[in-house]
Amino acid sequence: MHRRSFLTSTLAAGASAAFGGPVQSLRVAVIGHTGRGDYGHGLDTLWLGLPSISIVAVADPDDSGRTKALKRLKTDRGFSDYRDMLNTVKPDIVSIALRHIDQHHDMVLAAVDAGVKGIYIEKPFCRDLLEADSMINVLEKSGARLAIAHRLRYHPVLPVIKSLIMEGAIGQVLEIRTRGKEDHRGGPLDLWVLGTHLLNLATCIAGDAVACSASILKEGLPVTKLDVTNGDEGIGPTAGDEVHARFETSSGIPVFYDCVRNKGVREASFGMQIIGNQGVIDFRLDVDQHSDGEPVARLIHGCPFLPPTAPRSWTPITSAGLDKPEPIEGISKLVRGHHAAIHDLIAAIEEDREPLCNAKEGRSTVEMIFAVFESHRQHGARIAFPLKEKRHPLLLL
Repeated sequence: MHRRSFLTSTLAAGASAAFGGPVQSLRVAVIGHTGRGDYGHGLDTLWLGLPSISIVAVADPDDSGRTKALKRLKTDRGFSDYRDMLNTVKPDIVSIALRHIDQHHDMVLAAVDAGVKGIYIEKPFCRDLLEADSMINVLEKSGARLAIAHRLRYHPVLPVIKSLIMEGAIGQVLEIRTRGKEDHRGGPLDLWVLGTHLLNLATCIAGDAVACSASILKEGLPVTKLDVTNGDEGIGPTAGDEVHARFETSSGIPVFYDCVRNKGVREASFGMQIIGNQGVIDFRLDVDQHSDGEPVARLIHGCPFLPPTAPRSWTPITSAGLDKPEPIEGISKLVRGHHAAIHDLIAAIEEDREPLCNAKEGRSTVEMIFAVFESHRQHGARIAFPLKEKRHPLLLL
């Protein structure tokens, strides 16, 4: 498909989260695990103060953590076992807040079995494609809706970026470049924990990945079976401190992901650049120069490959357009506080549709990560999608 045609066809399905409140009262239960993923990036407290939402219970096997959570969430029903909570309370929505992904699969299955209408889950989605397919299967059979906490995927500026690209604001799009945060987690852990944000955003612009070629290094050398260890945050097998990947996409726009441990400038490396032959759009996922992290996107005109003959500056992009004041009051809380995602999840439940960032998108991101490992396992070979092997490629080294 031609790039411009692809972008036109996907604009309507872009980041247009429903911002209205729920029309009926919904009961929410929270699952956390103090010391093993905790409560993510506010996936417990985000529900406080939302209209027609009540937190009815929290589960945490850690006694001290559970006591603190009960006070923090202003509820009096605490459980050490999440299955007991789900079967006793029968909530409408469950917030799977913990960051460690080795627990996500079983929790989703238990929530669906308890009859929940919706699930909001911390990223990354899960450990492998077997778990992803299992969850998608039970979700489809039950009709329950699952949304993943890729917060900026719901940002109202994303449709504006797509419109600017379609209008030729940066000329022909040549490639999309992404980098991880490149702190002490640099390498595969960064790819899992933070790279999932980037891969999800990049494919929102460029379309589904269709192939990948990649390499993974440790101290400058390709990783081998001897380098494989069990990674932090429940990610499973991992190796190396450096990742370089190139994805082919359905639009023809290549997407690059790079990450090297301890090579990043604090909070500055973590982002995405859409590079055209007449300009660049930059999307920052974590910025400090503005107290509310806005605007997240900027555009600079001019060919990026030619030295400028005059000074050039970055122009902010807001939900209203290029170089226009932001019309949405409290947009940072709306997006970074998960409210846009939650409003979209509730709308998806009421409208019987998939949430904007759903289980299938989560699976696609996991498949992209696995393609990186599989390409490395095959010495940088081009790996086509869908992957034939659903187990972790490092287990096959």
